[in-house]
Amino acid sequence: MALFLPPLGSIALFATMGQTAPWLRGHEELGVVLYVVGFAVLAGFALLPTYAQSALGGFAFGVALGAPAALLGFGGGAIIGYELARRASGDRVEAIIEEKPKWRAVRNALMGPPAIGAGHTPPHGFFKTLGMVTLLRLPPNSPFALMNLLMSSVKVPRVPFVLGTIIGMSPRTVLAVVIGAGVNELTNDELTKAVPDWVIYGGIGLTVVVMVVIGIVANRAIERLTGKG
Repeated sequence: MALFLPPLGSIALFATMGQTAPWLRGHEELGVVLYVVGFAVLAGFALLPTYAQSALGGFAFGVALGAPAALLGFGGGAIIGYELARRASGDRVEAIIEEKPKWRAVRNALMGPPAIGAGHTPPHGFFKTLGMVTLLRLPPNSPFALMNLLMSSVKVPRVPFVLGTIIGMSPRTVLAVVIGAGVNELTNDELTKAVPDWVIYGGIGLTVVVMVVIGIVANRAIERLTGKG
């Protein structure tokens, strides 16, 4: 659901954009509030992708108002998505990881030690977790809902999760708002045409960098565990 529902939801969003965007724009403050709340709920429940909703904010409100509204929306969506996925996954994934020494070593190397108490993390693990969450959120093709599920299932603490999500997703969110504000008609085809080539190639490059960094960290953790490092 986290992987397939957002793209399907975007079809419905683009189909109704001709009515949605003018209504939001015409209702000023109420439109912004409803946009932020709707963004958070629909993204948090994995019903719409963040890029489409960010583009809607730019198209309806412009960059100056649409950017902060979109940032608030996906921040709220991250919190909702985390809490939903945390309850859905329970302790099953964590229990499996704890049974596998290599998996546990990789998890600790990537995300720091397990959370203590109600989602807190020791100080020495906070910045490691924050950096890794930020890194995972940076690529524009990183799926928002699926990453919420994956990170909550391995008990990434709430604070570095939310902060890392905001830091990592802010550039692509603002870019989507700018693109949405620059098109004459908000359709999937128009948005695709409006995306500069450097964004596509940069996204591919970021994805490769993220995979390489994760691979290096994971391999070093396994080598230390097996005494080869």
